[in-house]
Amino acid sequence: MHPPLTIVAVATASCPVAGEITSISGKGLTTRHETCEDPCEALTCKLAFNNEKAKVSSLLPAVHSLCFLCTFLAGPLNMEGRRATRRTLSPHPKVGAVAAVLGFWLLAIPALCSGQTFTSFHPERRDWVFNHLTVHQTTGALYIGAVNRVYKLSGNLTLLVSHDTGPEDDNKACYPPLIVQPCSEPLVSTNNVNKLLLIDYSQNRLLACGSLYQGVCKLLRLDDLFILVEPSHKKEHYLSSVNQTGTMYGVIVPSQGQDGTLFIGTAVDGKQDYFPTISSRKLPRDPESSAMLDYELHTDFVSSLIKIPSDTLALVSHFDIYYVYGFASGSFVYFLTVQPETPENSMSSSGSTSDLFYTSRIVRLCKDDRKFHSYVSLPVGCVKNGVEYRLLQAAYLGKPGRVLAASLNISAQDDVLFTIFSKGQKQFHRPPDDSALCVFTIRDINARIKDRLQSCYQGEGNLELNWLLGKDVQCTKAPVPIDDSFCGLDINQPLGGSQLVTGHTLYTETRDRMTSVTSYVYNGYCVAFVGTKSGRLKKLPPALPSPLSLFPIYCSLFENPCKIALRAAVYLDSLLRGA
Repeated sequence: MHPPLTIVAVATASCPVAGEITSISGKGLTTRHETCEDPCEALTCKLAFNNEKAKVSSLLPAVHSLCFLCTFLAGPLNMEGRRATRRTLSPHPKVGAVAAVLGFWLLAIPALCSGQTFTSFHPERRDWVFNHLTVHQTTGALYIGAVNRVYKLSGNLTLLVSHDTGPEDDNKACYPPLIVQPCSEPLVSTNNVNKLLLIDYSQNRLLACGSLYQGVCKLLRLDDLFILVEPSHKKEHYLSSVNQTGTMYGVIVPSQGQDGTLFIGTAVDGKQDYFPTISSRKLPRDPESSAMLDYELHTDFVSSLIKIPSDTLALVSHFDIYYVYGFASGSFVYFLTVQPETPENSMSSSGSTSDLFYTSRIVRLCKDDRKFHSYVSLPVGCVKNGVEYRLLQAAYLGKPGRVLAASLNISAQDDVLFTIFSKGQKQFHRPPDDSALCVFTIRDINARIKDRLQSCYQGEGNLELNWLLGKDVQCTKAPVPIDDSFCGLDINQPLGGSQLVTGHTLYTETRDRMTSVTSYVYNGYCVAFVGTKSGRLKKLPPALPSPLSLFPIYCSLFENPCKIALRAAVYLDSLLRGA
């Protein structure tokens, strides 16, 4: 028997609309595969807030932002008939902006929406919104990164312990931060927005990075959130001062019996001289090591980092790279990014962000590459009926299950990447509602990267990385064998590309924009859970070519289109990926 599936969705809002589901997480599943003589009618149900059910509307009049945790227990619906009852809770007329984390337990049934009961958890202040969440693979404990707090909750949303991270007196103009030396700028009480929350399983600790002091991190003990270290005495210890979530992502690469490595990608908000856009850092086993968060390699000639050149900002004044998702697979680390396109000529582009075209890209690095010679970046997206979906909203690495694997011509144990894209390439910060759920196989992505490397080492074309190189640089022909584990040389790097890596489109939505995704495999069948703009949690069967032919869509919660910067950070217990 599998344990019940636990899905935790993080949502936020900053304007008077329903709350936006920005992340989903899950652990366990009990259900059974349902078959129908005729295609099952898709079920949806929408959870809104009222006085009786959610017990929060009395707090909402004139509220600009609110955080809370809600546990949703769903009883079974009668699936014997071909039509099922739809149940919708009407929203309270005064419900405004809501920022929330929802615990959503699916119990041993293939449909839901009846018998809802709620418990809730919310922080000390309404404006201390939740930013990130992760679920421990073994214990099931929930760790939540919020404004000014890090929380540890039990599986039933009981608060176990909290750790204060702010507010503190600060000024973003202080370089280096005032905790290193006095600052002449006026100091004001400043909130600490959680930017990164990662579990370092090998050392039983939690890495929590915030926006204070140019982006200082803490290492906390998992058991009680006791602070192990707060490295802050070197420039390398400041990761990013951008106080938006959804702009930074990190991947911890453990090493058996060795110190680990932290790969970090972050927006820099014009401070390209101070912060690298991507780097790899040391994670010593000893938390008090002087090398904590140092660059893996840093010399005058080569380093384990890449910075955005100032010339790029002269061409595109709003240029930045937003890191939406990251993961490790095989011998590589990957990041999914969104960035403005740079002009191929020298004409500057100083218009507003609404005038820019954006490109979603996948970046790959070898885990052991301290020189970043293996850096390759290719555009990603998907197409359905001639419509291009190019604005990445969310992603999740999972397993395909037997059925989807057969459709994709891969093994059920291969990694696949579920993604959410919005239509087009403009308005990244206010994306269109037309969106698509797509899947990429990591095998296909690696094959496309290998093809790109081989063509460049045959001297074909340019490096195609104008934002970094500032000009067209011809590929250098060299008799180098390029195999599946090739990690680059000191030529033909860093390498970009313009040929789109296209995923398989599983499902499209024209009105209720999808913004978060996770997946689960049960008895060989892969199921995707998708959070939407209006607050629904849809359960989709990602099977090719018709994803809706096997299962119904299930339900639920709420989302906010005003805070697209808080895009999905989706976590599913990795022990369950191969279930």
